[in-house]
Amino acid sequence: MAQREKKTLIHKVLNTIKKYHLIEKGDILVLGVSGGPDSMTMLDILLKLKQANQVSFHFVVAHVNHMIREEAKEDEEYVKKYCTKNDIQFYSKSIDVQKIAYTNKISTEEAGRNERYKFFDEILEKINGNKIAIAHNKNDKVETIIMNELRGCGIQGLKGIEPARDKYIRPLIECERKEIEEYCKENNIEPRIDKTNFENIYTRNKIRNVVIPYIKQEFNPNIIETMDRLSNLVAEQEAYIQKQVEVAYRDIVLEEKIRMTEQINEEDKENKKDEQYIILDLKEFNKQEKVIKSNIILYTITRLFNTSKGIEKIHIEDIIKLCANNIGNKFLMPNKNLKVFIKNGKIKISKEV
Repeated sequence: MAQREKKTLIHKVLNTIKKYHLIEKGDILVLGVSGGPDSMTMLDILLKLKQANQVSFHFVVAHVNHMIREEAKEDEEYVKKYCTKNDIQFYSKSIDVQKIAYTNKISTEEAGRNERYKFFDEILEKINGNKIAIAHNKNDKVETIIMNELRGCGIQGLKGIEPARDKYIRPLIECERKEIEEYCKENNIEPRIDKTNFENIYTRNKIRNVVIPYIKQEFNPNIIETMDRLSNLVAEQEAYIQKQVEVAYRDIVLEEKIRMTEQINEEDKENKKDEQYIILDLKEFNKQEKVIKSNIILYTITRLFNTSKGIEKIHIEDIIKLCANNIGNKFLMPNKNLKVFIKNGKIKISKEV
């Protein structure tokens, strides 16, 4: 029984890796390992896959001590001991997350996440790696979907956590938490348990400990699988829409001036030499369906800023309305860095420096 459970989960992870091309021959990974059930299962399975030559890659482990819990040092020692026993290169860093959260006026949860990813990036650069593995699972994905919808993120929020995004990969994204916990028992892994996960202070904890159990009991005991199927369907539709947006963008774009580096000197700022912008054909833009217009705006902004974070539905609606009115010399500034200007039948979307 133990062997069958072990084989099943390892094969599930391997299938996920192959399906989404998460790890390919020669990849060098940083594994973010806290010592909890998810990250220890990810570490154990990836080690076994490597030892069995199922996947040819190299990895190191990175651990962040948030200095919040008294047991945090023991968590660090636990992960370090596992790595030493299995001859895995181990990196750790202690960070006063609460102090950073207070200084930057953000939540402890956000500060911790920011510092973790910053440290993982540091180690990735240090080892000349190309991917960072995070131990998000299917339950995390569903929790994120519910959080997104409560915040009004719209259809795109239904995708939840993706298996791969940029350099980040998630080998456990198709595994449920109960499977991970069972894997730990069957393989004699005694992960560290973060007691704050049971404190219903943060939104995610409330969803995990209150909302989902209530839905399971009162409405749908298979809510995790149901929401995951919905997420996959949305992801397929989003991928199709994105292809259509890219085709429409190529027909509409008139000019691009995008700087690839973040280095800006004072002289460039003074003389506006470093201005970055994209110019679109206003008439052709207005011919598009609204869903394509909305996504072209997001696509254009992402090309300029490498992200569309901070651009909300109301901003997109205002830009579409501005374009539809077709009144020259009118502009919008959704934020201090972004300007949308209409003139001579053209839409100029610029990055203000």
